[in-house]
Amino acid sequence: MLTPAERRTLKAKAHKLDPVVHIGDKGLTEQVIAEVDRALRAHQLIKVRAASLDRHARAVAFESIAQQTGAQAVQHIGKVFVLFRKNNDE
Repeated sequence: MLTPAERRTLKAKAHKLDPVVHIGDKGLTEQVIAEVDRALRAHQLIKVRAASLDRHARAVAFESIAQQTGAQAVQHIGKVFVLFRKNNDE
């Protein structure tokens, strides 16, 4: 679990990031989960854009991505999710 101070720091770092994964018309697929996993492995802190999903589907997708990838849900604003997963390699 992230502390409030850690979450605040990650939000500040994520502010300048562009989304690296986009969820398209097909929704949350295995390929999207795999791409999120690869992006987290490479960057630790990422943004995901879910423009094609409605509000409820976005909330469900955000939780599902976090659970399936082992990432921490940092922030969900509108159609953008911010996720963090610490690399054990560092």
